[in-house]
Amino acid sequence: MNHPPRSTAGSFLWAFSPLVTFGFATPFTMGFVAAKRRSWGLGVAAAMYAAGMVAWLAIANSYEDPVPGIPAAVMVIGLFGSWIGGTLHSLLIRATVFETRPVRRTPNEQALEHARYRRQLRQEARELVKRDPKLAKELRVGRPDLPRQYDDGGLIDFNHAPARVIGTVPGMTPDLVDRVLSARRESGLFTSAEELSVTLDLPVDLNDELDEYSVYLP
Repeated sequence: MNHPPRSTAGSFLWAFSPLVTFGFATPFTMGFVAAKRRSWGLGVAAAMYAAGMVAWLAIANSYEDPVPGIPAAVMVIGLFGSWIGGTLHSLLIRATVFETRPVRRTPNEQALEHARYRRQLRQEARELVKRDPKLAKELRVGRPDLPRQYDDGGLIDFNHAPARVIGTVPGMTPDLVDRVLSARRESGLFTSAEELSVTLDLPVDLNDELDEYSVYLP
């Protein structure tokens, strides 16, 4: 699984800043990424570009009509080095600096990311149940046995789901499922995992699973 590229538009804006500013922005753009990436190499490059631009400005202010020789060469190197060289340099390192290439994930990383995503869906569904239980019921939260489009992350409604669905919760044995259904018929609906656990005297090690996967719609 690859993550989509990030900061693509911003990275191109950064990379072409030296070109559109005739090299004057190069020391600043390189300095920015040097600080962003904490890179000594990019810091040295920023200092070199800055030195080149300072040399160019100093010679340009000293000579109204530069004659061929060292000053003119320094001016050319300073200007074009920071202008064209800075642009090419920025384009070469753009993808690395801004992580615009897709990031490859290992199978374990993909599994962890998926599990965290499912947990987030369950939390969002629980909040919906508290905020608007009628809407949650209409969306069939906790009812994977019914046709639906809303993804609740794997919640099970212990007040309405059938036995085969309740039995999919880790730790719920057939005997425990029968006890849940019997209590549901005799005592009515439950309001929380705590009430269910206390009423049925469920095993303590089942509490975490109930907290994670159960929901109780009216």
